[in-house]
Amino acid sequence: MESAFQHLAKIAKPSDLHKMSDKELRELATEVRQAILQKVSKTGGHLSSNLGTVELTVALYAAYEIPPDKVVWDTGHQAYAHKLLTGRLDRFDTLRKHKGLSGFLRRQEHELDSFGAGHAGTAISAALGFAIARDKLGGTERVLAITGDAAIASGMSWEALNHAGAMGTDLTVVLNDNRMSIAPNVGALTNYLATLRSRPWLQNWAAAAKDVVVRMPDPIGKVAAGLRHGITHYLAPSNTGTIFEEIGWEYIGPMDGHDLQVLLEVFRNVRELKGPVFVHALTVKGKGYDVAEEDARKWHGVIPFDLEANDMVKAAGPITYTKAFGDAAVECAEADPTIVAITAAMPDGTGLDAFARQIPDRFYDTGIAEQHAVTFAAGLAAGGMKPFCAIYSTFLQRAFDQVLHDVCIQNLPVRFFLDRAGLVGDDGPTHHGAFDLSYLTPIPNVVVLSPRDTTELREMVRWMARFDEHPSAVRYPRGSSDDRLPEARTAIQLGCAEVLRTGSDVTLAAVGSMVSAAWEAAAILEQEGIEATVVNARFIKPLDVGTIEKSVRQTGRIVTIEENVRAGGYGQQVVDALAAALPGGFRHAVLTLPDEFIEHGSQPILRSECGLSAQGIVGAARRLVAGSLTSTP
Repeated sequence: MESAFQHLAKIAKPSDLHKMSDKELRELATEVRQAILQKVSKTGGHLSSNLGTVELTVALYAAYEIPPDKVVWDTGHQAYAHKLLTGRLDRFDTLRKHKGLSGFLRRQEHELDSFGAGHAGTAISAALGFAIARDKLGGTERVLAITGDAAIASGMSWEALNHAGAMGTDLTVVLNDNRMSIAPNVGALTNYLATLRSRPWLQNWAAAAKDVVVRMPDPIGKVAAGLRHGITHYLAPSNTGTIFEEIGWEYIGPMDGHDLQVLLEVFRNVRELKGPVFVHALTVKGKGYDVAEEDARKWHGVIPFDLEANDMVKAAGPITYTKAFGDAAVECAEADPTIVAITAAMPDGTGLDAFARQIPDRFYDTGIAEQHAVTFAAGLAAGGMKPFCAIYSTFLQRAFDQVLHDVCIQNLPVRFFLDRAGLVGDDGPTHHGAFDLSYLTPIPNVVVLSPRDTTELREMVRWMARFDEHPSAVRYPRGSSDDRLPEARTAIQLGCAEVLRTGSDVTLAAVGSMVSAAWEAAAILEQEGIEATVVNARFIKPLDVGTIEKSVRQTGRIVTIEENVRAGGYGQQVVDALAAALPGGFRHAVLTLPDEFIEHGSQPILRSECGLSAQGIVGAARRLVAGSLTSTP
């Protein structure tokens, strides 16, 4: 297949682009786009955003000296072209596969992945760090940050823009403005960018930009002075500044992010500019693939699909946790007019898209601003509303202080819904929800739950809608639950676990997604003559010590199982509580995620590697019964 990529197959490093003519660079851009389409249609991944950055990436890498120049990308949603232009074509078939290429940038993967990130809004801060380090160490390399029109609205991006503008050091920020993130962008800044795009003169912007290139100073040594009073004021009205200029940036644009000739000339000249420079490029998400251009939101993150038929059909299956939450949230809100829903740029991913359609006047998307979302929810709760704040487990980490300081210290009944808890699979370590039990349960006042299946999640949502005494959080995994568990269930009660079966030899106490694995393990153990009690924890805080103690007094042994790290997790709390309640001792095994960042791969593979499969539980139980694991005290 690589033979079809005449130019791309020869690219081992960005400097290889310097040997190519502008015509060959245009052909290269076509090959990069085709490679993304061909490869991602087989592996799945982020499609439409990466199709939109092809010409931008080719132009940047042809204009700059990389290395030593450094490019810092905001997440990996737009950096597949970067991977291809840094010699990874031969490995691109392994994208997001276990032990293959990451879907994001990782410093461990390639020397030109200058800064790894899976959370948006980090690029400008990191790039400023690189620039100041360069200045202190006497370097001369150029530093660029590539950010997006959703990430630029995050608070962290503006903190960095403000700081860099005041510092005045040489730094270039390129805004990839495709007018749409994972969800439609929101906020005043989005409206401001729309105003920049819609200036009347912009109707002839491509011609104007080409004219600017012709009028650029020559030789290159005069470019800095010429550009400062040239391109900025040719492409923008002379009497109209921008907010970026007001805080110390030289603003250039907007320009066509797909006109390779314009981009090449502009970046070759911008490279010579001193001080903070902000380049505004307009791109089309899904560029070059008609169905992705028409519905960039659908084609943002894709499963493998038929490239020829333009068909991405998700197989029918059990309802997902995301859908179960979304449906229950709408149901609760229809019955209670004080319920409002909040998300941080992820209405589809959190299941709140239905809420947004059906109850739009009580739905709030804050954009990529998790800190604001949490304190906004706290204010709503203090004002008498019932906020449902739905944020991925990994993204709520960004608002830890707001959860602690603004919600829990004040004991405000904000309801948190943490999707993607535990191992999420192909997105890898930046997206695994491995720490939420550890960062939530130490906080006073908060109540933490985890459902064994989607039916129980619905019941927990309904319970939380009625629970006003404390802040509450429910964490649940990506995907759907299976049907191995018994359908009989007891009502949700604060701090009460659920015993699914009883046995005399060992207690298996599991959290959320691990309950079905514990149930399967108990069935295997039964065939070996080992009888197990299976406890569905339900509440991680407050902990149901009574139910667990009663079981362990009978069995003398306990295995706890959770998709969370050990430190501060459920198992550690259980062992501590039992050590106080059972001074005579008991044997225990605590099965958790390891104390390391776990790479990407399918959930079953990763769970098995971490010992969190049914077989892993069976092995731990066998060793306990044989007396080969820890005894306390």
